[in-house]
Amino acid sequence: MRKSVLLVASFTAVTLALGGCASSLTGDTYSRDEARTVQTVRMGTIESLRPVKIEGTKTPIGAGAGAVVGGVAGSGVGGGRGSAVAAVIGAVAGGLLGAAAEEGITRTQGVEITVREDDGTMRAYVQEVQPNEVFRVGERVRILTVNGTSRVAH
Repeated sequence: MRKSVLLVASFTAVTLALGGCASSLTGDTYSRDEARTVQTVRMGTIESLRPVKIEGTKTPIGAGAGAVVGGVAGSGVGGGRGSAVAAVIGAVAGGLLGAAAEEGITRTQGVEITVREDDGTMRAYVQEVQPNEVFRVGERVRILTVNGTSRVAH
């Protein structure tokens, strides 16, 4: 009973940790460092749009949390030396699964927006798709750049 409670608590901690890893790549989300910083604004017209996938994060948190859960689960198998071996195997497997889970959970759908800027240059910008924001070919947009990070906005 005690091990199953510990396992459930560990799984909950993993889920919360992975949820905290997700950062927003939307056009209307700014980091704390970008807030109150002067931005360069350029204007342009959307030439093309293409759906893309933005890969998820790959931090040590997913692997570490998975290893903890796997190790705890593995230690409940057998007894003595067999329990220790099962704990190690569980930790390794849990680490691999935790890393894969983190990447999958934080993967998002994005859009590649190719813009012909008013100075004639063509540039493509990739950002996360927001349900309430729709871009259209031919639409005039603003390109905002701060600290080397650009975003397209209406």
